[in-house]
Amino acid sequence: MELYLLRHGIAEDGQPGQPDALRSLVPEGERRLRQVLKRATAAQVAPTLILSSPYVRARQTATLAQELLPGARDIVLSDALMPLSRPDEVWEELRTHRAEASILLASHEPLCGQLTAFLLRCPDLRLDFKKGMLVRIDFDNLGAVPYGTLRWMLTAALAG
Repeated sequence: MELYLLRHGIAEDGQPGQPDALRSLVPEGERRLRQVLKRATAAQVAPTLILSSPYVRARQTATLAQELLPGARDIVLSDALMPLSRPDEVWEELRTHRAEASILLASHEPLCGQLTAFLLRCPDLRLDFKKGMLVRIDFDNLGAVPYGTLRWMLTAALAG
């Protein structure tokens, strides 16, 4: 399985009384995401399924990915992809979709960085997972314990 981790794009600042989950992408965040996703298309990224955090900015990111990448039929919302979720919860969610050849996750920090370390079985890995960053990790199987291979990482700065 090819797994793509995509951190949401730049979002509006939080406002007093506004739940964090309701923050939206700003135009610059959407522009940079489009650049990353254009490069991803050139790299033949074609997820058959997109899993997204239910937060607005992650859903907007997932929708852009669905529009710009070939192959993605559905977006499935998953509480396992919220910012403070645990990597093992995401792994269990992924295992329920083991029939998919390629999955893209639209999520947040600190989860994206922690999840990358977990999936690569490198618990001490520290990763500066920028907004709009896309990471590919491949798996031969989805057993009880993840053991992925890092294929590449793409930041918005490199894409643009």
